[in-house]
Amino acid sequence: MTAQAPMKIVLASNNAGKLAELQALFAPLGCTLIAQSALGVPEAPEPFKTFVENALTKARNAALHTGLPALADDAGLCVDALGGEPGVDTAFYATRFGYSKGDDNNVLALLEQMRGVANRRAALVSTLVAVRFPLDPEPLIAMGRADGLLTEEPIGSNGFGFDPVMWLPEFGQTFAQLPVEVKNANSHRGRAAQAMVALMRARWLPSFPV
Repeated sequence: MTAQAPMKIVLASNNAGKLAELQALFAPLGCTLIAQSALGVPEAPEPFKTFVENALTKARNAALHTGLPALADDAGLCVDALGGEPGVDTAFYATRFGYSKGDDNNVLALLEQMRGVANRRAALVSTLVAVRFPLDPEPLIAMGRADGLLTEEPIGSNGFGFDPVMWLPEFGQTFAQLPVEVKNANSHRGRAAQAMVALMRARWLPSFPV
């Protein structure tokens, strides 16, 4: 019997760090994640104020332009002292304070806003949405959350985004100090991915080649 090719899933993101992280997390399924930029998919608008609505919009857009099943992640940092901000606007946080878009500037802007603030509680939140086709009536939805405390300066050189300022009490380190395999198992995205892998095994794999 001829072996079937691995399932291809388009990732509705152009973030290289996110692609590498999710490819490792989805390795147990034997699928191949392809960044939407490699397939010429334009970025989808993200007009909503919840992670799940934005992720669904991005997944539908990627599926529409490629004809492939699509996976989208909408993630962000929710800071207690800032009323849950930056939330869904995390990627553009720095631009609100006159900086150009980028991870380093996001961290810089956040630390400036948090200077002198005693309540450092924050959570990194990830919502993954997967669709088989653009108007899939049963999108798969998985959520993950990692609670921690914001440091007063970046610590560690691994990871991306807010990893250097997200200190985890259970490890006594920031995400940027943890080995990749430890971070993947315990991060907001890692926890969401574990739940999504289980959903795909149960709901998709009987009808998709692996």
